[in-house]
Amino acid sequence: MDAMIIEDAKARLHTEGWCIVPDIISKGAAADALARLWAIARANAEEGYSCFLPGLDPTADMVRVLTPLQSDGVFRELIQNETALELACAVVGQEVIVANCTGNIAMPGAKSMALHSDLAFILPEPWIFSWSVNVVWCLTDVHRDNGATLYIPGSHNWRTSADIPQNAQDLLVPFEAPAGSIVVMDGRLWHTSGNNVTANEERALLFSYYCASFMRPMINWSAAIPPDLQSGFPPRLRQLLCLDVFANTFENELEGQGHWKGQPVGREKAVAQFRQAADRRAKLLA
Repeated sequence: MDAMIIEDAKARLHTEGWCIVPDIISKGAAADALARLWAIARANAEEGYSCFLPGLDPTADMVRVLTPLQSDGVFRELIQNETALELACAVVGQEVIVANCTGNIAMPGAKSMALHSDLAFILPEPWIFSWSVNVVWCLTDVHRDNGATLYIPGSHNWRTSADIPQNAQDLLVPFEAPAGSIVVMDGRLWHTSGNNVTANEERALLFSYYCASFMRPMINWSAAIPPDLQSGFPPRLRQLLCLDVFANTFENELEGQGHWKGQPVGREKAVAQFRQAADRRAKLLA
């Protein structure tokens, strides 16, 4: 990815609270990811889990896929994408973790959900700092008519719910982008899903939601992902999903700690160091 494009995207994130970067993956890769989302939705349905969430969506025309990371390695690769992570870190800082990851497919007839900001879901007001960021993967072309995400320009500057104007719905504008793009949103940006008023288009998005490492993820990944699957994850993925003992400290901060039981130095040295400490304690207590 061209460095100038990334720097321009970072600048827009800081000033406007969002950016769009095209061609992160090919249209073919986007179509393949969409097919995989549908396969996951079908498998979940076979197990008795609905893809309709009435608490979020007015109609069942909005298909929700809640388990992409647990179900398919393609989505685990996407949350580790270098460009996506670079932009996420530009908002939150270098210590990002994955708060949630879901698929959202708006079929013709899908209606808009409630206006919200993603940070407001996980942090009470005031929303002063950008502690979260959503990287939205466009798996189809996205435009107003097929249910593009609608956002309010400048709303990432709102600090409390009292800042939301009465005419907020009138201020919404769409994020429009071709398949293979990412839309990156500051977690404070207020937005909602759009209505899909087309006759024959689906609008598919993958939401990779990152937050600062001191925050608790929305999903407990250590419980959600089977241990045998976790065991094959590389260090960076384990870090992003908080699967190691030190959930919110990174490698450069672990020097001198090493392991949750202590620094591994070998039995002989460890016993000698313990005896030295124990001898000092014995003298103190004598």
